Amino acid sequence: MNAVAWALIGLTLGIAAIDWWAVASANRPLEYLAKPATMVPLLAAAWAIDPVDSAMRVWFLVALVLSLAGDVFLMLIDDDHPDERLFIAGLGSFLVGHLAYIAGFVVGGQTTGRALLGAVLAAAALSTIGPRIVRGARSVDAKLGPAVSLYVSVIGAMAVAAIGAGPAVAAAGAVLFVTSDAVIGWSRFVGPVPNHRLVIMVTYHLAQVLLVLSLAVAR
Repeated sequence: MNAVAWALIGLTLGIAAIDWWAVASANRPLEYLAKPATMVPLLAAAWAIDPVDSAMRVWFLVALVLSLAGDVFLMLIDDDHPDERLFIAGLGSFLVGHLAYIAGFVVGGQTTGRALLGAVLAAAALSTIGPRIVRGARSVDAKLGPAVSLYVSVIGAMAVAAIGAGPAVAAAGAVLFVTSDAVIGWSRFVGPVPNHRLVIMVTYHLAQVLLVLSLAVAR
């Protein structure tokens, strides 16, 4: 890590905190600015960081750009009159973003024992909540079922790759990402989650920061 990267991480967290406050206070105009703005310095941090593997960084940059696109699509959804096309666009952006993260973690190297542990943990977690979210999505729109099912599988694979990569910071980032997406799916398709929008954003932003930090951690 270098001073520029640390400064950009700090800026990311500062803007993220503004977004969390906007979500908590239902200040949508501010949220529309702060949510996508959070990812801009994080992208710059990923570019400025001293990576363990430069190819891994390229994949992470792709993932972050796709995450930014997904942020915008999901942000534009009206909770009272949701447009499923925006949800699918956001889902697709994040799905491909997770594939990019997987590619980055694979390029950076995997440890078989850790990957197997990740597979067991991911299977246990996603088999518990995944089917209920998929059934709920299918009940809303039959076309959503397969898309959500595929997404659950891909984010599970991302978590396995992150844990298999070795650094605890990568594993923690993946777990927070899964948590954020699980709350999205549960609150949208199964039932209410207290303060779900705030929980989603806090876990999501912290997940992205930790994943970027993992670029600089030796395997």
